[in-house]
Amino acid sequence: MGQPSYQASNAIIYLTYGAFLCDNLVLSSYFETDEVQDHRCLDWLVVEKAVKVRVSCEQSHTKGSGLIMPYFPFPLALNFIASALGSGILFTYPEISTIAGVQGLVVYSLSSALPLLIFGFLGPIIRRKCPEGFVLTEWTRQRYGVIAALYLSVLTLITLFLYMVAELSALQQIINALTGLNGLWAVIAECIVTTIYTSLGGFRISFITDNIQGALVVGLVILAVITVGVKTNIDKGLVHSTNLLGASLLGWQLIYILPVAILTNDFFVSGFWMRTFASKTDKDLIIGTSIATAAVAVILTLVGATGLLAAWTGAWPGNPPQEGSIAFFLLLEQLPAWVVGIVVVMTVSLSTAAFDSLQSAMVSTGSNDLFRNELNLWFIRLAVVLVIFPVAVVALKSPSVLQIYLISDLVSASSIPVLVIGLSDKCFWWRGFEVVVGGLGGLLTVFIFGTVYYGDAQDGANLMLLKESLYVDDWSAFGAFVAAPVGGLLWGFGAFALRIGIQWTLAKIGGQHFDAFDRPSPPDPSFFTGARERSLGGEDEEPANHAKVSSLKGKFL
Repeated sequence: MGQPSYQASNAIIYLTYGAFLCDNLVLSSYFETDEVQDHRCLDWLVVEKAVKVRVSCEQSHTKGSGLIMPYFPFPLALNFIASALGSGILFTYPEISTIAGVQGLVVYSLSSALPLLIFGFLGPIIRRKCPEGFVLTEWTRQRYGVIAALYLSVLTLITLFLYMVAELSALQQIINALTGLNGLWAVIAECIVTTIYTSLGGFRISFITDNIQGALVVGLVILAVITVGVKTNIDKGLVHSTNLLGASLLGWQLIYILPVAILTNDFFVSGFWMRTFASKTDKDLIIGTSIATAAVAVILTLVGATGLLAAWTGAWPGNPPQEGSIAFFLLLEQLPAWVVGIVVVMTVSLSTAAFDSLQSAMVSTGSNDLFRNELNLWFIRLAVVLVIFPVAVVALKSPSVLQIYLISDLVSASSIPVLVIGLSDKCFWWRGFEVVVGGLGGLLTVFIFGTVYYGDAQDGANLMLLKESLYVDDWSAFGAFVAAPVGGLLWGFGAFALRIGIQWTLAKIGGQHFDAFDRPSPPDPSFFTGARERSLGGEDEEPANHAKVSSLKGKFL
C-alpha cells in the first residue's frame, strides 16, 4: 500500500482532531449562556425551543441563538447522515459484498437507509402524543409507566454503549491498517476531543457540528470513492469467476434479517429521536429524513462496492486468504499514499461525528430517564467524562464490530414490536407489563430456538450472542431474528391474557368494576396547545404543542 509516512500519518490524524476541537470550543464559548453558567441543564440536553421536558430549570433565549438553524430540512438531514454513519461502515459493508455479492450489498444498504424514514412518519405521531419529550423513553414513561420506561432506558443505554464500543473498536483497527500506527492513541485522542466539547456544549454543539461534519463526510466519501474507482484496475475474468453478481441463499435471508434488525435497533438510538424532536415542523422532518435516507443509501452502497472491487482486482482474498471485513484495506494496498491520506481524514471525520452524537445521546437519555433532568449541569458534564473509560476499555478488547451490532439488533428485535403496539389509540388496553414480558420473552425464545436447532443448550446461549456471526451457511441466524420478534409478540399477548385474567378475577372477588378495557380519559387541551412561544430568531411561531409537565400517567398493569 502507498502508506503515508509516519510523520504524515500523525499530522493528518491529529491535525484533523485539533481542527474539530478548536471549532467546537469556539462554538461552545459562543453559545455559553447565563443559564448554563448558573448550572441549569436544559440547554445542555436539547436544542433550545425544540422541545420541553419536565425539569426544574426553565428555558430562555441565548445570545446569538438566532444564528442556529437546527430545525430546517437540510441541517436536519446532515445530522441524520452524520449520526447514521461511522467508521465501522468501512468493515461491515465491504464484507457483505465479498460474501453475498451485489444482492447482499443492495439489501444491506437499503435496510440501513430506509429505516430513517420511520422517524419522519412516526416522529410526528410521538411528538403529538408526548410534546414535552425529546427521547423515545419519555413517551414510554407517559404511555406505559415508570417500570417499562426504565426497562427501555436500560436497553437504550446498553445499545448506545455497544455502539460507542463498536465505533472506537473500528477506529483503532482502521488506523492500524491504514497507517501502521498504534490505533490506541487515535482512540484516546478522539475520546479526549469529543469529551471536551460535548461536556461543554452538550447536544446543541453536537447538532451544530454534525452539520459541518456531515457535509464534510459526504464530500470526502464521494472524493474517496471516485479516487478509488479511477485508480483501480479490474480483472474482467474475476468479475464472473467470483460469482458476486448472482443471488445466494444468504442474500435472500438478509432481505428479512437486515430490515428487522436495523429498523428495530434504530428505535434505541436516542440521537435519532433527539433530532426528530428538534425539527421545526413535521414537514421539515419528513423532508430531512428523506434527504438523509437517499444520501445514506448512496454512501453505503459506494463504500460497500469497494468489497466488490477488492474481489475483482484480486486484492481479496489474497494469499493467504483474508477475511472479507478487511477487503477495503486490501484494496487500498494497491493505491497511492495520497488516496490513503484522504481515507484517513474521512475515517476520523466519520468516527468523530458518530461518536459525539452517541455521547450526547447517552448522557441525555440517562439524565432524562434516571434523574428527570434535575442533576446539576456539572454532574452531567462529569458523566460525559466517566462514561468514556469503560467504553474505551471494552472497545480495545472487542475485535468484532459486526458481532457488537448484532447483539444489540437481537435485543431490539425482541423489544420494539411489543412496544410500538401502544402507538395505536385503539390499543389503549396494552400495558407496560406486556412490553417488558414480551421483550424478555423474545430473547428467551431465541435461546429455546437455538437449543432445539442445535440440540445443545450452550449453543442456544451462543446463538443469543450470535457468536457464529450473521453470515453462516445454515438457518440459525435467520431463525434467531424470526424467533425474537415473533416470540416477543407471543409472550406479550400471553402476558396480556394473564393480566386480564387476574384483574378480572380480582374485580369479581372484590365486587369492583373491571376497568381493563375502559378507554382512558383524554388529556386536557392545554397539554397539546401550551402557550405561544418565540422562535430562536425571535419571531412568533405556531402555537407550541408543548407542556411543562405531562398530565398523562402511563400504566404498567
